[in-house]
Amino acid sequence: MDLIPAIDIIGGQCVRLTQGIYASKRVYDLDPLELAKQFEGIGLRRLHIVDLDGAKAHRIVNASTLERIATLTSLSIDFGGGIHEEADVRLAFDAGTDMVTVGSLAVSHSETLAAWADTYGHDRFIIAADAKDGFVQVNGWQSGTCEQLLPFIGRYRAAGFRQFLCTDIGRDGMLQGPATDLYKEILTHYPDAYLIASGGVSSTDDLRTLSAAGLPAAVFGKALYEGRITLNDLCSLNA
Repeated sequence: MDLIPAIDIIGGQCVRLTQGIYASKRVYDLDPLELAKQFEGIGLRRLHIVDLDGAKAHRIVNASTLERIATLTSLSIDFGGGIHEEADVRLAFDAGTDMVTVGSLAVSHSETLAAWADTYGHDRFIIAADAKDGFVQVNGWQSGTCEQLLPFIGRYRAAGFRQFLCTDIGRDGMLQGPATDLYKEILTHYPDAYLIASGGVSSTDDLRTLSAAGLPAAVFGKALYEGRITLNDLCSLNA
């Protein structure tokens, strides 16, 4: 299973939110680039970066931080937050990201996303399938939709997209374990999807559970910053 640490950025700083609520912001005294270098140093290959300023502003804000990490590490980066126009996609790719993660736009403007995929390639897009009670959430998880999670994933899988980042919002930042049963259900319906589990990871045991369940990848953040998962733990898991 691919281990994908997350760096969420506000004002150029590493932060974590709980359930996407900005008022819950906790700032960590960590330089995003130095942290990324530590991940690279223990052999991790992937990094998930979220521009939380961008998500709020509806445009990319922290492109310079993305570019520093992309230029000064060899990590394969997926980047999300503020992707609303093709100019944002170009900016993210020009700054060095390998893939962009698209959420709200995948619900509201599927034709636009299909056109981007035709231009840049389906493999360069990750569909954010963020859900609460089985329904997709948008706008930084602040708005519900009528989109049911499984048909939403199925529609995009049929359209040629393979990578999906699925967050059970009720678990995000709570350190109470991931939604393993939900991910198993998704993989039962779409076994060839590259499904990235996100939300709730609290320990290396949770990562082992996800791997045993057949998940190809998992994103985690707060457990790492809170010391529940150490770099040594990740080094051992990645061996």
